[in-house]
Amino acid sequence: MRCDKLWKNAHLATLAGAEPGLGIVRDGVVAMRDGLIVYAGPAADAPAFDAGVVVDCAGRWITPGLIDCHTHLVHGGSRAHEFELRLAGASYEEIARAGGGILSTMRATRDADVAALTASALPRLDALMAEGATTVEVKSGYGLTLEAELHMLRAARRLGQARPVRITTTFLGAHALPPEFSGDADGYIDFLCDTVLPAAAGEGLADAVDAFCEGIGFTPDQTARMFAAAAAHGLPIKLHADQLSNLSGAALAARHGALSADHLEHTDADGVAAMAAAGTVATLLPGAFYFVRETKLPPVDAFRAAGVPMALATDCNPGTSPLTSLLLVMNMGATLFRMTVDECIAGVTRNAARALGLHHEIGTLEAGKSCDLAIWDIERPADLVYRMGFTPLHARVWRGN
Repeated sequence: MRCDKLWKNAHLATLAGAEPGLGIVRDGVVAMRDGLIVYAGPAADAPAFDAGVVVDCAGRWITPGLIDCHTHLVHGGSRAHEFELRLAGASYEEIARAGGGILSTMRATRDADVAALTASALPRLDALMAEGATTVEVKSGYGLTLEAELHMLRAARRLGQARPVRITTTFLGAHALPPEFSGDADGYIDFLCDTVLPAAAGEGLADAVDAFCEGIGFTPDQTARMFAAAAAHGLPIKLHADQLSNLSGAALAARHGALSADHLEHTDADGVAAMAAAGTVATLLPGAFYFVRETKLPPVDAFRAAGVPMALATDCNPGTSPLTSLLLVMNMGATLFRMTVDECIAGVTRNAARALGLHHEIGTLEAGKSCDLAIWDIERPADLVYRMGFTPLHARVWRGN
């Protein structure tokens, strides 16, 4: 069988199959043709390949390329000052209501053009890629005007042109209420549904739609209106849900067939059951939990018992999770949320792909999927979750290159 490239003498964590484990293969090979995997499995069972290039992995481990399924990578400015305020005792809500928080980043984002937004985001993207990320989701939501939201989405698209990485974009106009609509949240939702989202969809800038359903964000009814607008444009949905309080956001997301509900610290049993029934992924964000010193843990045991897939992501953003390390996210998932090694690795591969609606294309080492690989200098997969501040990445492969 012809293939363009063959990786041999490797151990594989394929993440494939119906079982929840890592799909370990000792002495495995991965074969690629035209950017797609044509075989990933035991060397003893592999066809006789006629390979253009053969790579000897010398006993290293290969996993699917890592996937960061929730980021706010594109933004203007910094919020280090707010970090100091939180250290002095101010809460996230207090800072937001005083004009800080998302609105602070809004002002800096509006002052930046597409080129500046792209340039400032590239170092953050590079940090993720240096640890094996091959797919990164990027949200809008800091511009909060037609022009600024489109600038953010255009900058996100440019990231995928500037680097060998898959960028998926999410329209998050319903992130905060801008000052132009002070006291008129319903009017702002009308503006998003009638003007901004159609423009983003018409330009092909949005792969999904998200909202912040929270007491300092938008109500469930307003969120449902955003979901209806997304459906009208044929776009899947995601939701920032139940982070600071329980507004039954997880259940709302599930009722609308959301790909994922994210954060979820305050999700209750009804929300867990609804997500399980709908197949909605629970995207957990331990960086934000750590950074804002939350104490309410997401219901990991309940998700596990109900069979809800759990993804992990950086939530990279300037205010509550200035984090660009999926390896550290896995460690936090284990130490803070008591997730297992297998759950953490699945959380940044197989389940992260599902949270983006891309599980038929990426997230596992299987024939027919994109040849996105991370090759590691490790003794066992647990090393990826165990270490902090150290990357054992040997090579990153995106679409076979």
